[in-house]
Amino acid sequence: MTESKAPESAVDPARRRPRSQAWILVGVFFGPLLLAFALYYGGHYLGLNWRPAGSTNRGDLIHPARPLPQVELETTDGKKLDTQGLHGKWNLVYVGDGQCDARCREALVLMRQTRLALNDDMTRVQRVFLATANCCDDQYLGTEHVGLITAKAEGAAGQQMLASFPDGAATATTGRIYIVDPLGNLMMSYDPQAPRKGLLEDLKKLLKLSHIG
Repeated sequence: MTESKAPESAVDPARRRPRSQAWILVGVFFGPLLLAFALYYGGHYLGLNWRPAGSTNRGDLIHPARPLPQVELETTDGKKLDTQGLHGKWNLVYVGDGQCDARCREALVLMRQTRLALNDDMTRVQRVFLATANCCDDQYLGTEHVGLITAKAEGAAGQQMLASFPDGAATATTGRIYIVDPLGNLMMSYDPQAPRKGLLEDLKKLLKLSHIG
């Protein structure tokens, strides 16, 4: 004779209780954590735009990220810079007049000091100055900012490049610093009046989470 199995409904509910209680405990302990994670890191993409008050002074997320166009610009040392030249590294980018006024100089110093503060990770970051006119004060840039990539963002190619920025042609007047990722996407910007440490904090987080660049 074959033994007949008891139907599922006939199983003692007491035998099911430990498993259901375990799932309840998982929800109690990990539910709030998962919700906080989703709101902080995914809230922007869900249209919630929620961040804790402590993070409001950091950079402005450019969403969706904007891929820079495939254009070729001339650098001050006679070389060519195209979007491919930005690939493979994280980029701190400033856009402004080539004579570099006080606000420009302050931004370039911040970019330089931020990169140096990354210590071992600083080789993953490069600095780029896109000069929209009057290029360039080589004596200042070459002496104070060794390693800075300076390119002439003038003419049709320059206009096409600037069209990718949120402020378009007016980008040169904003004084903002931008982050371009290793795939050539414009993804964050920083107001010149924002706390200086915000750029460093955000960049450290990006480098920690990134497997590219």
